[in-house]
Amino acid sequence: MPSHLAPCDAPHRRPDLTLRRTCSRFAALALACASVTATMTAAAADAYPSRPITMVVPYPPGGPTDIVSRLVAAEMSKTIGQNIIVDNRPGASGMIGADLVARAAPDGYTFLANASLHVINPYIYRSMRYDAFKDFTPITQLADVPLVLVVPQSSPAKTVQDLVALGKTQPLNFGSAGSASAQQLAGESFKTRTGQPMQHVPYKGSAPALTDLVGGQIQLMFDSMPSATPFIKSGKLRALAVTVPQRVAELPDVPTMAESGFPGFDISTWYGLWAPKGTPPAITAKLAEHAALALKQPNVISQYAGLGAKPVGSSPADFARFNLSEGQKWREIVTAAGIVPQ
Repeated sequence: MPSHLAPCDAPHRRPDLTLRRTCSRFAALALACASVTATMTAAAADAYPSRPITMVVPYPPGGPTDIVSRLVAAEMSKTIGQNIIVDNRPGASGMIGADLVARAAPDGYTFLANASLHVINPYIYRSMRYDAFKDFTPITQLADVPLVLVVPQSSPAKTVQDLVALGKTQPLNFGSAGSASAQQLAGESFKTRTGQPMQHVPYKGSAPALTDLVGGQIQLMFDSMPSATPFIKSGKLRALAVTVPQRVAELPDVPTMAESGFPGFDISTWYGLWAPKGTPPAITAKLAEHAALALKQPNVISQYAGLGAKPVGSSPADFARFNLSEGQKWREIVTAAGIVPQ
C-alpha cells in the first residue's frame, strides 16, 4: 500500500476504535448501575418495613372481607415489625379502595385486601380506572369460603324449596355485598335456575345488606359465611343451604344446594392480598411470608373455622396463576347468568 495513503487511512480507524471503547464504557456503566440498583432494592427490602403499613379494605367494617383481613393484619403486626393499619374505603363494588391502592407508591406500605370480586369486576364494568390484572402485584390468597343462603328468621321458608314456592306467591328481592360480587352471581344463578323473577339489591358490603335482611327489607341473600354465621348462630337469620358440594363442619345441619334440588350449584368466594404494580418481589415475598405465618396461628385457625373460612397462604407466584384461572371461571359464570357489562 502506498505510504501516502496511511495518513488518510488512520482517521477512519480511530473513530471506530473510539466508538468501541465508548460502548464498552457505557456497557460497564449500565452493568454497574444495574448492580447498584439491585443492591439498593435488596437493602430496601431488608430495611422494610420501617414505618406502619396500611391494609386497604374496600368494604365497611363488619363485612366478610373486613373480618378475614383484620384477623391476619393483627397477627402480621406482631411478626413483621410494624403495625398494619386497616383502612376501610367502601363503595363502587370495591373499586374505590382498589383504585386507591393501584395509584399508591409501590413500596409495600399500602396494599389491598379484597375478595374474589377483584377479578369479577372486569367482566361487569366496561370502564374501570385500573386493570385488575395488570395494575396489581398478587401477594397471597388468604382464605376460601363457602356462601350460605340465608333468610330472615321471620320468613315462612324453612327450606330452599319453600323459598321457591314463596317466590311464586310474592316478589322476592335478594341482597348482595355489591354489584358483580360472588353474592350477586350466586343470586343470579339461583334466579336463572328457578325461572322466577327476583330483584337484585346491591349494598356497599355485606354488613348493611345483612342488617336489611334481618329487618325484612330484602327476602334472601347468598352471603359469605364469615359475616353470615354470627347472625345464624344468634337466631336472627335462618340458613337454608350452603353453596359448595359438601356440607360444612360449622353448619352440619344445613344441606347443600345440590341436596336441596339444585345439582351442580357450586359457588364460593375467596379473599386475598394485592400490592400496587411494581412492588419489589422481595417485599411482596415478605408480606406473603408473614401472612402465611399469621394464617398458621391457632387463634386465626379457630376463628376462621368458626366462620367457615379455610386458610390458604399461597406464594405470590401461585396466587398470580390463581388470579388468572379464577378470572376465566367468573367470566364464564357472568356470561351464563346473562349479565351485560355496565
